Amino acid sequence: MNIKDVEFIASFPKVSACPVDGKPEFAFIGRSNVGKSSLINMICNKKGMAKVSVTPGKTQLLNYFLINQTWYLVDLPGYGYARLSKEKKAGFGKMIKNYLVQRETLVVAFVLIDIRHELQKIDKEFIDWLGENSVPFCLVYTKADKLGKNQVPSNVQSIRKELLKTWNELPDQFITSSETKTGRDEILNCISTTMALFIEASSVKNL
Repeated sequence: MNIKDVEFIASFPKVSACPVDGKPEFAFIGRSNVGKSSLINMICNKKGMAKVSVTPGKTQLLNYFLINQTWYLVDLPGYGYARLSKEKKAGFGKMIKNYLVQRETLVVAFVLIDIRHELQKIDKEFIDWLGENSVPFCLVYTKADKLGKNQVPSNVQSIRKELLKTWNELPDQFITSSETKTGRDEILNCISTTMALFIEASSVKNL
């Protein structure tokens, strides 16, 4: 897939306010400070599209970007930032869960995991919740450039081993680096393929 056009649409405070034009949506979510904004900018090849902040927990709304006039990239709030108030944490949690469960146009949620660390408890709990609620997702390992080449597969294997304690099989996984653009083509190919399947299924449903 070649991204030719990127347009910021709006930031929405709740699911009911989101677009209703039926275009397929691909959401990006991860623990705060996992490198989500940098990854989104890299995928769209547009610096500064998603605001990169040194302050975790900065994204607080459902941010919609229209790509090639055909699909939405949705930048979801991060989870697990300790400094947020309990009220905001509860609000983000409800908004995120409502979006993931209620959006019929959501095709895939890309869950970002920092490859430099062991699988965090909050990441595992979130991934397990996605499975329990039948939310389609892929795993995206970020910041691969921060590790040596031999350490990358080792860390991925460690994370996979932990997840497979509760999963029989895992969805597609992508190793990425916003600095070197590693994984960009693979993620875009995934979006292209699954979007085609979504459009086909929608056409059959509307017959």
